[in-house]
This record gives sequence, structure tokens and C-alpha cells, in this order.
Amino acid sequence: MNIFQTNVPGLGMIQESARDFAQQKIQPNIMKWDEDQIFPVATFKEMGSMGFMGVIVPEEYGGSGLGYQEYVTVIDEISQVCGGIGLSLAAHNSLCTNHILSFGSEEQKRKYLPKLATAESIGAWGLTETNSGSDAGGMLTTAKREGKYFLINGSKNFITHAISADIIVLMARTGEKGDSHAMSSFIIEKGTEGFTSGKKENKLGMRASETACLFFDNCRVHESQLMGKEGEGFIQALKLLEGGRISIAALSLGIAKGAFKHALAYTQEREQFNRKISSFQAVRFDLSEMATEIEASEMLIRNAAFLKNKGASTSKQSAMAKLFASETAVRVSTKALQLFGGYGYSKEFPAEKYYRDSMLCTIGEGTSNIQKMVIAKELLK
Repeated sequence: MNIFQTNVPGLGMIQESARDFAQQKIQPNIMKWDEDQIFPVATFKEMGSMGFMGVIVPEEYGGSGLGYQEYVTVIDEISQVCGGIGLSLAAHNSLCTNHILSFGSEEQKRKYLPKLATAESIGAWGLTETNSGSDAGGMLTTAKREGKYFLINGSKNFITHAISADIIVLMARTGEKGDSHAMSSFIIEKGTEGFTSGKKENKLGMRASETACLFFDNCRVHESQLMGKEGEGFIQALKLLEGGRISIAALSLGIAKGAFKHALAYTQEREQFNRKISSFQAVRFDLSEMATEIEASEMLIRNAAFLKNKGASTSKQSAMAKLFASETAVRVSTKALQLFGGYGYSKEFPAEKYYRDSMLCTIGEGTSNIQKMVIAKELLK
């Protein structure tokens, strides 16, 4: 069932490719991966061969060389089937890979991007800490210079792919706490002495997407692994989150579409009082509101992607897209669960997983209130 059609030209082939992959390779496994919290590395390597793990990476670095419209489309289609896989796809592309693409040296790009773009290497991005979520400027992880090396000590929390990642982009404090010019970004390879991962978090939703802690105990990293100049890490992270918010908005869009499609189909099958429940006015009102919010979300996302492709600032548009789409995902998945009635509460039906997965969308890449702060700041300039 293809209820929603994008008006952006030239996306048919990539959309069909992502949709077919999701149906054939992801759909049969989603509940096993969810129940057992399996992060399916082999599936991500298959997505790497399809070009999905380096969508916006130029061809010269081994990527697909596509833009944000194609990127949004891939995440949307994958997330309609499984939000957890969509989340990991977004984190790999938008955070680790895009950070190196945007701020790495030419040598760093040529060394790491081809492996990330093909999923030969899985990427992670370390900003959040136990005591500094939205307040990223209050991070405690430090990187102290010792000649040509940095000695890193501290930990990161809620890091996607923390255990399985081969390449980690890490933000650490190289100056005074609270100074926005006192953080730097580093590329750290798996196996580096002093770097370890914690246990996998047991989460409500997005369970196929691996989440754990990163620990650094006198981890020595050569200055060649520093990205950009010392002290630029926080500014890099803020710029990077503009594109990251588009990807989480696309993730939210896919979850909302998936929940809606299942609910729509169910209301046309389920009978009560000798009538399909889709004939009831209350159900029709719910379906109408759900579909309208999904369409509005996609328009916000596509506009942000359009501006991103032009190289324009998308701070306000990305935050608006992420805010509205993530809240829409929660509202739509909640209504979908209600439309399934008692069956919506059962794991034998798809509604409950969309509901659980949607809850992260209003938290990741900045909470809804953080998005409102970003939007207000842009409006009041």
C-alpha cells in the first residue's frame, strides 16, 4: 500500500530500492531483532553494498554521491519497516560519517570515508554524557595534550553502536568547562589502548539499534586524529546537528507512515456492529488527522533537505522539521495503537512496536524543548 507520494522528482529508483530491501531483508527479522536486542551488523554491511551507508558521501570517497532528498527517502522507507534499523542508519550517516566528511582533513577523509560508506566499518559519535545531555557544554571527558598526543579520560553515555563501532568520532574537553571553544573532536579506532565499551542498554524501543557507554582510561590518541583545530569540536557538533535533525525527522516520518499504513489496513478489515470500523466517523477523523500531520511533516522535512542541498543554513527549518515530525510520530503511533484496540497492545500485531520506537524521536538529536529553543533563537535574531 503506497498512500504517500513525494513530489520531489528523481527519487523513484532509490525509493524502490530502499523499499524492496526493507521488505525482503528487514521485515522478516524485526521481531527477533527487537526481542533479543540484536544489532544485525551483516544487514548493515548489505546496506553498505547498496549505497545506503554513505548516501551523502561523494563518489571520490567511495560513497553514493547523492543529496539530502535521497537520504531522507532511504531513512523514511527503512523506518517504515523498523525504526531501530532506521535510527542506526541515520546515526552512521549523519553523525560519524558526516562529521569526518564535513570537518576532517583530506587525509582523514581518504582514510576513513571509503570504509564507512561501504559499511566495512561501522561508525559511532560520542557527545552525550551521564551528566550532560542537552547541556553538552558541561561535558567532563577531557583530552589533555602531551606533546604530539592527547590523553583522553572520561566516559560517554547512550552512544549508538558503542560496542560494534570500528570508528568513533569523540568530543572531549581540551579547555575549561563551559567554554564553547574548549572542546575538540577526535577520530578513535576500535582497539585503541585505554578505550572500552560498556554493556548494551536494555531499552523500551529501537532495540535493534545498539546503545551503550564508551569509556576512556588514559587513552592516548595522536594529534593526527584531531579534526580541525583544537577547540572547534563544539562548534562542529552544533553545525552537524542541523543535518542530523533532518535525519531524525525522516526517521520519525517513516515510523509515522508505517504505523498509519497498518492502522489504515486494519480499520478496513476489522468489523464491529456488522460494519467495517473504517466506516465510523470517529475512526475516519483519526485517520484524517494522522494522514494530514504526516503530509505536513514530510513537507517540512523536504524543505529542510532542499535548503541543505543548496548549502544554505537550515538551523530553523531542521529544528522545525524535527520538532513537528517527532511529535507527529508519537501522536500517530499512539492513535494507531488505539485503533487496533486490544490487539494494539499485543506483540502479535505491529502497532505496539511503532509506539515504542516513536518515543525516542522526541529525545534524540535534542529534545522537543531544545528544538523550540533553537527555533525561537532564530526567530528573535
